[in-house]
This record gives sequence, C-alpha cells and structure tokens, in this order.
Amino acid sequence: MIDQIMLGSVHHVALRVTKLERSIAFYQALFGFQVVAALPDVTILSNGALILGLRERGQAEGDDRFDEFRVGLDHLSFSVANREDLDRAIQILDQRDVPHGEIEDLGSDFGMYVLALRDPDNIQLELTATYR
Repeated sequence: MIDQIMLGSVHHVALRVTKLERSIAFYQALFGFQVVAALPDVTILSNGALILGLRERGQAEGDDRFDEFRVGLDHLSFSVANREDLDRAIQILDQRDVPHGEIEDLGSDFGMYVLALRDPDNIQLELTATYR
C-alpha cells in the first residue's frame, strides 16, 4: 500500500497580475487584505485567515488576461459565513462596479451557495456559503 500525504487547509495563494497596485487596491478594498511585506518580486497580503501573494506579470505580450479554460487555475473560492453574507456581498460588489453572477444554490448534494465574481485581471473568484 502506498502512503498518502495528508493535507491541511490552503496555506497561501499566489496570483500573477497585470497591474500590481490595482490588484492590491482591489483585494484590500473588497476583502480587507493588508500588505504585510513588499518584496522585490512579490507583495504579500493577509486578511488574518489567508496569505495572498501578488506578482506583477513578466514579459507576457499583448493583453494577457486570465482564462479558466487554459491549463492551470480554474477559480479561487473564499468561504463566507452564510447565505446572508452572499446577499450583502452582491450589494457591495454592485456599489464597487465589480462584475459578478447571481447566487447559485448547488443543491443538497453539495450543500452550498456560490457567488462568482471577477478580479481586475478577470480571475474568477467565488464566495461560498455552506448550508446551515
């Protein structure tokens, strides 16, 4: 029998972005992240529960934007406490003109509600609330 590696929760996420300052402002204003370190090649933010690394893109040509249909990251999901927090999130997203979908009820098999939105580089983010 082959042993398995037992994983815990996600420790951190690092995203490659087109405009570093714009992305820092987005994650600070919308999700309460704060800059904890600004290193030469990465800016580290935290909201107390998650560490988020932001790196400005390298030598990519043209309008390099995120595409969840290419190999790599599909989306990133953040937990929220409940369905009411998703309703409140829609109001906040609308106030800030952040593109988003509608709240989806994934049914009792999954036991959760999901709200999809996009960051400034078109990276799909989700807010997820489990049934209580």
